[in-house]
Amino acid sequence: MTQRALFVSDLHLAGERPATNQQFFRFLREEAARAQALYVLGDLFEYWAGDDELKDPAGDPLAAEVTRGFRRLVDAGIPVHFMHGNRDFLASGGFLGASGAQFLRDPSVVKIAGEPVALLHGDTLCTDDRDYQNWRLKARSAEFQREFLAKPLTERHAAIGGMRDKSKKVTAATPAEIMDVNPDAVRQAFRSLRVKRMIHGHTHRPARHEIEVDGALCERWVLPDWYGRGGYLALDDVGPRLVSF
Repeated sequence: MTQRALFVSDLHLAGERPATNQQFFRFLREEAARAQALYVLGDLFEYWAGDDELKDPAGDPLAAEVTRGFRRLVDAGIPVHFMHGNRDFLASGGFLGASGAQFLRDPSVVKIAGEPVALLHGDTLCTDDRDYQNWRLKARSAEFQREFLAKPLTERHAAIGGMRDKSKKVTAATPAEIMDVNPDAVRQAFRSLRVKRMIHGHTHRPARHEIEVDGALCERWVLPDWYGRGGYLALDDVGPRLVSF
């Protein structure tokens, strides 16, 4: 049987974006239901304040709805693989247990249709954006997460709202090339992971790129975000292809 895997990232699902949410659930019912595996490479949610989103009365109802959508796929025999992004890195055991999704480390190498493929969220490749990399290092620390998760959920929601507002201002003031991947970081990732194909998101610049690494021709696929039309990458024995909605 032909193995067909689907890859998405940067969906940024949120209550204030109902059209995108509806597109996502349609995608689960139709495209994902016909695949053999679904890989979510980060930023599934606009934000995730902690796994108590699923149980706390102050939690976002969308969190539980998405979790149930994944569980239906998994119960139907279609594995869901979930990787942290820069917006949902606090999703952990509670989310995984409820949804049935399997945690995917960043980076990971998986074999799809007989070929090894490197999977990343993509933010670690943007090494020119030093302010972001410093924030990422802080936010991923056990100390920061312990202190943050100790706060009431409503307080965390308010703090995240402030961070989102600040992020929008910083993004608007930062040159686009700084927020894109660094070519040397890409080459180093290909070398260290020992693959010729890479898939990632984060930069919101869907495309296929060719790059030569130590004499070998490699390809890098960038996934689309879902702020606009949205879409995914399908990979099977025929090869990869980007699909827009």
